[in-house]
Amino acid sequence: MARTLLRLMLVRAGFHVSEAEDGFDALEKIKRDRPDIILLDVMMPGMDGFSVCETLRSESETASLPIIMLSAKSDLNSVNKGLRVGATKYLTKPISPGELTQHVREALDETATIG
Repeated sequence: MARTLLRLMLVRAGFHVSEAEDGFDALEKIKRDRPDIILLDVMMPGMDGFSVCETLRSESETASLPIIMLSAKSDLNSVNKGLRVGATKYLTKPISPGELTQHVREALDETATIG
């Protein structure tokens, strides 16, 4: 449900969206079709978002991809862990469509400026 809602928010804002079932599926799809940006939930089946982010940061092909972690976990430990494992941004749910698209555009703009 939440993934569907996020997809709809982003598609309405003009983004092309690919989805993954879990952390392992995400890593496989990211390697196959390298996206411009990744939105990761912290709580996913199989492999959590922290582990996915850490894995992506450890591989040269994906080390610089912008990664936005989005979670209901808003405690300071979770936020700090997300940033420590390499998240570009750590956002908490619920989030409005406007806020989400603004953060996605900012992360893409920062990457374009650096790259």
